[in-house]
Amino acid sequence: MSTLRAPATDAEVPGYLEALGLPGLADVHIHFHPDRLMDRIWAYFDEGEKHYGVAWPIHYRTPVEERLATLAALGVRDVPALTYAHKPGMAAALNEWCREFADAHPQVLRCATLYPEDGVEGYVATALRDGVQLVKTHLVVSDMAPDDDRLHGAWELLARARVPVIMHAGHGPRAGRHSGPEGVVRLLADHPDLTLVIAHMGMPDYDAFADLVEAHERVHLDTTMVGTDFMERHAPVPSRFLGRLAELRERVVLGSDFPNIPYPYAHQLEALHRWGLGEDWLRDVLWHNGRALLQAQSQG
Repeated sequence: MSTLRAPATDAEVPGYLEALGLPGLADVHIHFHPDRLMDRIWAYFDEGEKHYGVAWPIHYRTPVEERLATLAALGVRDVPALTYAHKPGMAAALNEWCREFADAHPQVLRCATLYPEDGVEGYVATALRDGVQLVKTHLVVSDMAPDDDRLHGAWELLARARVPVIMHAGHGPRAGRHSGPEGVVRLLADHPDLTLVIAHMGMPDYDAFADLVEAHERVHLDTTMVGTDFMERHAPVPSRFLGRLAELRERVVLGSDFPNIPYPYAHQLEALHRWGLGEDWLRDVLWHNGRALLQAQSQG
């Protein structure tokens, strides 16, 4: 019987990874934004009671370099800098910022976003030429339908390039006009080869999004905030769903939502550990699956 103990603090994470025989963490869901945008996002979370019905204190509200150092100390390799647009004319500028941010920080992946607008196919093509490795979309914040006709060409480009798209598509923790599995079903009907990572496992519609993973070989789930004490109060994971996660082991990847989480990073790992799905499952989810996802893109 395993004696591996879940990390209770961030300081215990490196030892936990060493005990699992892992060289680090492959976290695909980490946010960095331009400072002014990050300040506005943090101000939104400061009004957590208004927006979510609960306080949402940012645990890692620190300068950029300190956040990067924190991730390095935790063992996070190849740091995503996910961002997203909430209005027309914003995405191309964010993609330029992402390119410059990655150029200035070798540990940061080249990331991009998109928005349903004229010119989207052009700036996605530019991002691909620049070597983009991850794309983030947020159906609630962007108030966008994933199957919007204006996005068709951009999705085709991303599908052919096998660049993973991290998509916040679920209703939780806040619903939007276009959130939920229905739009993603239509998107995948049109673009079945799209490499898609469903953020937050699509909470609270865990089973509906797991159905999409089973139906499409390039669809994945990320663990962002799922199973944590904070989120169990709002979108609890049914105990029966753990069996599906065991079966979908190769398609589950680590996500955290760092830095915008109301608890220490270690708690996400603790939440996954206490599901009791075994050390091999943890090794795949914490490291191997995320690494394979990015390597498949680079070899695509």
